[in-house]
Amino acid sequence: MRAIWNGTVIAESDDTVVVEGNHYFPAESVQADVLRPSATHTTCPWKGEASYYSLEVGELVNPDAAWFYPQPKAAAAEIAGRVAFWRGVEVVN
Repeated sequence: MRAIWNGTVIAESDDTVVVEGNHYFPAESVQADVLRPSATHTTCPWKGEASYYSLEVGELVNPDAAWFYPQPKAAAAEIAGRVAFWRGVEVVN
């Protein structure tokens, strides 16, 4: 699977975990140089608290387009150490 935004592959892995229709990529498969920490956090009742990254490719920024669960609840343990994408990021096979 590949995650693509603004014509750039930002993550690529054959080892994604699909939860609620979202592909969670291993953190080490994500291009760290496009990630910018965000102050945004959300809470899911069964996954826990999510933290976000904005994506920066060239001059363009996609705010809060990637998320991860630093300490997922037990029910979501399979997404520990993984990152998912949305907001215009294409995930393709």
